Amino acid sequence: MNILDQIIHDKKKEVSLKKNIIPISQLETSILFNSRTISLAKLLQNSRSGIIAEHKRRSPSKPVINNAHSVEDVVIGYQNAGVCGISVLTDGKYFGGSLDDLLLTKASVNVPLLRKEFIVDEYQIIEAKANGADAILLIAAVLTREEIKNLSQFAQSLALEVLLEVHNKEEIEKSIMPSLNMIGVNNRNLKTFEVSLDYSKELVNYIPDNFVKVSESGIYTVEEVKELQKHGYQGFLMGEHFMKTDDPGREAKDFINKLIVC
Repeated sequence: MNILDQIIHDKKKEVSLKKNIIPISQLETSILFNSRTISLAKLLQNSRSGIIAEHKRRSPSKPVINNAHSVEDVVIGYQNAGVCGISVLTDGKYFGGSLDDLLLTKASVNVPLLRKEFIVDEYQIIEAKANGADAILLIAAVLTREEIKNLSQFAQSLALEVLLEVHNKEEIEKSIMPSLNMIGVNNRNLKTFEVSLDYSKELVNYIPDNFVKVSESGIYTVEEVKELQKHGYQGFLMGEHFMKTDDPGREAKDFINKLIVC
């Protein structure tokens, strides 16, 4: 079993257990459940930078990225840097995140929030809305076309936008449907953790232009973003590059300033 299969196996068990502790009816009473969401897709379409900055403590490939800074300090720094959105990892076992991170981010900033999670059940989408998300991530590699359709339509019924993550042409072809807002190409192979921007460059032409195109992971330089913009990408999800520094917000601000003036 590769790491992605293991994560999904554990996630399904986790969701099953959580359903018995916190019923949907309780999540739906959250003060945030009926709050208005902010469109990440529209901000990306009208931005010169397109940066989605990520709060990320660790990953299976990097046991420690940044455990020193509070969520509030990081995300306020991101907002001050002028990011289009903030991605919050909420998986605990493999990435050191939690829904509390999402909730604290919602309380600290006023930019679109993406719940970065391995979503396998509608319950997690309700969790996302109840804890302040504006958008969710769906991963094509772990979902069937029918699951993508059902989960994305359900998300949109709650006014949540959907970023679908793909890694190859076959995943794009099985996934194209009206209930998606953004399609992201992950430059990191989730099964091997190999990273290459060639994934984004090779797959961009298979993504219809009516979707906002996002390049995810493995982006470290202004020059790389500029090159990806030329290929048609409007969004750039970056986490490790900012989080591994002593001041993620300052690093994001410097990066965006250089990107805009270039």
